[in-house]
Amino acid sequence: MAGIQRIFQGMHTASTALKAERARVDIIAQNIAQANTTRMPDTGEPYRREVVNFAPIYQKGPDGTQEVGGVRVSGVTKDYTTPFEVVHDPAHPDADADGNVLYPNVNTIKEMAELITALRAYEANIQVADSFERMAQRGLKLAE
Repeated sequence: MAGIQRIFQGMHTASTALKAERARVDIIAQNIAQANTTRMPDTGEPYRREVVNFAPIYQKGPDGTQEVGGVRVSGVTKDYTTPFEVVHDPAHPDADADGNVLYPNVNTIKEMAELITALRAYEANIQVADSFERMAQRGLKLAE
């Protein structure tokens, strides 16, 4: 019985990681889409890059100790450490008195690299879930 629980536990862990990586991909896509937004309607500032934060999901192990049983999105935070890009463009409607425009702190090359990393992690977790499914199927065949 403990072996079956471990299989389902493994599938659960992989599924939580899939959900978390999907949220990460969505935020990265949003960052890329807003890379040229110089004024947000709510703040009047340029779009500020967002970052997904992960946290472990703890569960009680078979021996009663706490162990990590997955990952979850603990929040999405704005990146205040990376400065806005300053571009001299006096003709831009958002230019200041000196003709400078603040652009978002989104580096599309960095975002694309993050996107590739998130997609690779997503693919790896799909393979993990598939492996657990194959193990469960083999276990059922052995039980026949």
